[in-house]
Amino acid sequence: MEDNTPNAIVENRKDLWNLSFRDLFYKYVRFLPLFVLSVALCLLIAYLYLRYTIPIYNVGGTMNIKSEQQGGRTSKLDEILINDKVQNIQSEIEILKSTPLMARVVDSLHLHFGYYVKGKIKKNVNIYRQCPFTIEAVSVADSTRSFSIKIKFVDNNRFRINDETIASFGQDFKNANGVFRLKPTSIPITSNEYTVNWMPTAVAAGAYAGSIYVLPKPPGTGILLVGMQTPNPLLGADIVNRLMLEYENYSIQQKKQSFNQILAFVDDRLTFYRDRLNNLQRDLLDYQLRNNLIDEEAQSTSYFSNISETDKVINEEIQQQNVCVLVDDYLRDKRNEFSKVPSTLSIEDVTLSQLVLDYNKRQIEREQLLNANTPVNNPLVVEAGAEIEKLRKNILENLKNIRGALSKSLSRHRNISGENQAQLRAMPVKLKELAEKRAQVESNKAMYKLLQEKREETAISISSTIASSSIINQAYPVTQPIRPSKKSIQIIAVLIGLCLPALIIFAGEVLNDKVTTRFDIEKITEVPILGEIGHSYAENVLVVNKTTRSMVAEQFRIIRSNLQYVLAQKEKPTILVTSSFSGEGKSYVSTNMGAVLALAGKRTVILEFDIRKPKVLSGLKLQRGPGITNFLVGKGELKDMIRQVPEHDNLFVLGCGPVPPNPSELLLDPKLEEMFAWLKQNFDVVIIDTAPVGMVSDAMTLGRFADCTLYLVRQGHTFKKQVVLIDEFYQGNKLPKVSIIINDVKLKPGYGYYGYGRYGYGYGYGYGSYYEEETPPQNILEKFVNFVDLRRFFRKKDKK
Repeated sequence: MEDNTPNAIVENRKDLWNLSFRDLFYKYVRFLPLFVLSVALCLLIAYLYLRYTIPIYNVGGTMNIKSEQQGGRTSKLDEILINDKVQNIQSEIEILKSTPLMARVVDSLHLHFGYYVKGKIKKNVNIYRQCPFTIEAVSVADSTRSFSIKIKFVDNNRFRINDETIASFGQDFKNANGVFRLKPTSIPITSNEYTVNWMPTAVAAGAYAGSIYVLPKPPGTGILLVGMQTPNPLLGADIVNRLMLEYENYSIQQKKQSFNQILAFVDDRLTFYRDRLNNLQRDLLDYQLRNNLIDEEAQSTSYFSNISETDKVINEEIQQQNVCVLVDDYLRDKRNEFSKVPSTLSIEDVTLSQLVLDYNKRQIEREQLLNANTPVNNPLVVEAGAEIEKLRKNILENLKNIRGALSKSLSRHRNISGENQAQLRAMPVKLKELAEKRAQVESNKAMYKLLQEKREETAISISSTIASSSIINQAYPVTQPIRPSKKSIQIIAVLIGLCLPALIIFAGEVLNDKVTTRFDIEKITEVPILGEIGHSYAENVLVVNKTTRSMVAEQFRIIRSNLQYVLAQKEKPTILVTSSFSGEGKSYVSTNMGAVLALAGKRTVILEFDIRKPKVLSGLKLQRGPGITNFLVGKGELKDMIRQVPEHDNLFVLGCGPVPPNPSELLLDPKLEEMFAWLKQNFDVVIIDTAPVGMVSDAMTLGRFADCTLYLVRQGHTFKKQVVLIDEFYQGNKLPKVSIIINDVKLKPGYGYYGYGRYGYGYGYGYGSYYEEETPPQNILEKFVNFVDLRRFFRKKDKK
């Protein structure tokens, strides 16, 4: 069972990091067909994605928001334009992105209807301004509900509506959604099926407003980049251009609305002072007629000049007091709670002018927030209302102070006037009353004249109102989409195509705890590796004979050459062949090692000591008969039991015989020593095919008769943790002269082997494209994978 514990996985990951770049390259290059297939598949998916995905285009234009900052007022015309403000760029951005402003665009461009054509690749494509017809809504049954109309052309003039009614151009047709009419355009008909979608203004405006973006360009200036992301660049360009124009119209309307409010206030005050002035003039005329006062100034020339100057000052101060009262009444009137103060008129007070300026500015900002559909309970609106109330109180307090100052000044001038009037006590009381009446008339005339000037100035402002913005660059349709980006998608596809198989291979390497390479053994133990045996596609177990020149046969010859350095010129050696568990190729290696040693002219006998699962005789296709167990129980002679392998000189085999119930105890019989003594006298080489040492103790028992041990490790079959067991046998000398043979190595072509490096011996050769002659790989993919694995050509000699 595989060891997939966290510790084993961590160890495998550390082993991978210890590989050099060259090792990693040759580890992955053998999977080149997999990488090529993965990249090709990802590119195919990318191609399909690019082909079937509707592209999104980015269109945009630029506009300038004018900063209308207030400066010092030098004329009455400047004084009346109190709605000037410093533009809040963020507020203007929100207005541009608002749904009400987009609703104007929808109405002006007739975007309630959307035209789509059914394509062969993409189902519905927006064909704004490219449709061969336009539709007119004579009447809509329910204007709050969206609906679609399918149009299939029968010929160039007739079409079918929703697969039901047939109509022609210019003819009204009726369905559940209302009455409509189609008109042809100059665009030719390129498809038989079209779809017209109708949306209410609010729905269409909300959909288009969500695609609008507004950015400062550069930040901190009044220049804004207005853009839209849309699948139809013509539609996007028209919407952006119309949006900028509608914003200009909106700003003009806002200014005119403010001027109209001022005009209404001035007209109201003009009516009041006109009636009052008429009454005062009529009263003055009646008084003069009743008292026959025709040349009264000649009668009081000496004193009246002084009184006149004083009265003039008093009249001006009374006029200012009246203005203060007007403004105070206006501010205290709840109906004007959120209306702008029209003007400070003739009051020359810097503090009051600044307070009124700030008060009107806050009123405009609050009004803009409400126009942008900001709820009344929004913190910004509440904060603006609080600031307005605070400024209103400050203005009232300032007016109170001004009126107090005017009262004191008026009192002082009246005292002066009283002194002058004392000089006129001799004058008739009639003249005095006449002068007072005339003073009242002049005061009201001055106020009426001032209001007339204000009205004309306001009318001029209305006529000359300009937008607070200007278009710098209009939006134009583009041909290059922003997404999907063909280059980016292809690069991502290639990267995924490379990373996905690499990740799978890497994960397999991390989770794999079986021996796959020579490096897996060398990093765990110092046991010398005698050689590597490739995977055999032959049906016969015995692949070594006089005429065979296959790769596997040559590998056995290499092991035979390397074996002499292990045996150190040992005469008549006994070789023990074992492994960790069954299925690692002991019998296969024992058989072919016997054959390759027999080809060297040495009488070789193979002992089938894997008594529990004997396979040597069956692999050689020999009949079973008496063998080792018969001799050990005293029921036969060795010379009668040993059989020669057909067609192989000098190669003999001694079968195991009947399988006993107690194999381990049988191997402790003293006759075992007699058997090995006889075999050494009659044979040059004795090969013991024993049971797996990791499962039973037979190999440990037979090890005392062996001169060396060939320990089998099968690629992709033996667990790495079992290599630790080999190291224990090697370090503890529990088996004689342990050497490892790596079996079933499947990477045959390009194979380069360097021999028994532990004792300084090096032998190498390579197969560029040579396969075993019995059964080569059956498909071109397997050939290619094998051919590109050239790593073994570059394996360095073991320097130990």
